[in-house]
Amino acid sequence: MKKPSPPKRPTIYLPENTFERWTADQLKVETEWEQCLFVDCNFTEADLRHKRFIDCRFERCNLSLATLTGAGLQGVQFMECKLTGVQFAACQDMLFSVDFDKCQLHYASFAGKKLRGTSFRHCSCTEADFTQADLSNASFAHATLGRAIFHHTQLSGADFTTATDFTIDPENNPLRSARFTVAGLVGLVGKYDLVIE
Repeated sequence: MKKPSPPKRPTIYLPENTFERWTADQLKVETEWEQCLFVDCNFTEADLRHKRFIDCRFERCNLSLATLTGAGLQGVQFMECKLTGVQFAACQDMLFSVDFDKCQLHYASFAGKKLRGTSFRHCSCTEADFTQADLSNASFAHATLGRAIFHHTQLSGADFTTATDFTIDPENNPLRSARFTVAGLVGLVGKYDLVIE
């Protein structure tokens, strides 16, 4: 059965929808942002509660500790962004859709979120929380997952073939058709204290 194609996201943004080196104060003027490109912005500790971002992209932005309670993220891409401690779990569930490329997601929380097919390409997800998230068919290409929490996480079809430093308990996380390399199997049997040579 053929996988559905991901939604088409904008690749070109109009000049009037491109915002460089903005601060959190400048985001206060609107509650909804659609097809916008944010570049080199400092949104550290920004209050983004109940704001809505539709088909937007953030490039080289710092959103560490930003507050996303009730925020809508629909078709949002993050590229080379710092997202330390961001609670994506607090975002609206409706139409929630994000992708990450070369991002720092240390201590970020995705607990309970539907993230089917989400990409975490080249991301560092140290101690990120994926408890009870749906990561079916997600891609962790070249992601580092040191101490990331997978607990009752749906991982069917997820790709961990180039991911590193993960520990996943197969007894607590559905893994049907998930992809691993032989080297990566160590992250699945760690709790059994086996010696693998």
